[in-house]
Amino acid sequence: MELRIDLAGGDEIREKAALLQWLRTDRRLAGHVRLRRRPAGSEELGGALEVLMVAVGSGGVAAVLAQSLPVWLQSRRPAVKVKLTTSTGESVELETADASEAPRLIEELLRNRDDESD
Repeated sequence: MELRIDLAGGDEIREKAALLQWLRTDRRLAGHVRLRRRPAGSEELGGALEVLMVAVGSGGVAAVLAQSLPVWLQSRRPAVKVKLTTSTGESVELETADASEAPRLIEELLRNRDDESD
């Protein structure tokens, strides 16, 4: 299952690139993080980074993401909002101020996904 990560606030393109780099530097997430680009508009030279996708299945990837994402979120200035959405459409929104609650909220979101797949 893939988890979609959207960002809002600050310089969104720079923040998405920073989050992508952050997640990819965590060896425990190697091979689980990818980006999805939207097609280029008529005035653009190339496609823009739209969203990040993280494959959260077996192997503890969800737990690693629940640990890593809050650390990145706390480091953001100005504040950034992160929205995580499952393939079923269930989502949670986090802000910089929510970083301490983020691991619990992410785990709940993914636990609900696991319960529905049973």
